[in-house]
Amino acid sequence: MKNQPATLNFYTAHRRMLVDYAMQITGDRALAEDIVQDAWLALAAQGGDVIVLDPRAYLRRTIRNLAINALRRKVRERKIGGEELDASVLEVAQDAPSPEADVIARTELACVMGVLATLPERQRVAIEMYRFGGHKLREIAEHLGVSIPLVHLLVSEGLAICSERCGLERLSAKNR
Repeated sequence: MKNQPATLNFYTAHRRMLVDYAMQITGDRALAEDIVQDAWLALAAQGGDVIVLDPRAYLRRTIRNLAINALRRKVRERKIGGEELDASVLEVAQDAPSPEADVIARTELACVMGVLATLPERQRVAIEMYRFGGHKLREIAEHLGVSIPLVHLLVSEGLAICSERCGLERLSAKNR
């Protein structure tokens, strides 16, 4: 950790958010406090050996891993103690997509944005308002000064072009 005082300031400023994050996973405030402290100690133990560019991401990932380990430890303890385990204890929310899913999504988005740039302006605006802006067809029709059926045609044909050129099956006007 290159700049320890700055990282300590970060930790004290974001401690509550980190504890809340751990609490979402564990469901136990005291355990969440312990996990956040353990995560901070792991970060501080890095010393000058490792440069942590994003302490928030590092702490969140460490907290998530420690919380999962704590839940697994509880499961083992309950099994050894003879208690029956509630399946909800094992369900841990995934806060971020896998690296592979992230790369695929970014690649698909880049392709779609490239295709959108080649479409006529009215069609591009209609698709952007519909898919990215969350506008209704009626609102888009008013904005463009055209009929609702024409907006539907512009959006559906534009999304079909994006799907075809980017090899996406799930991209359609119905899939919002």
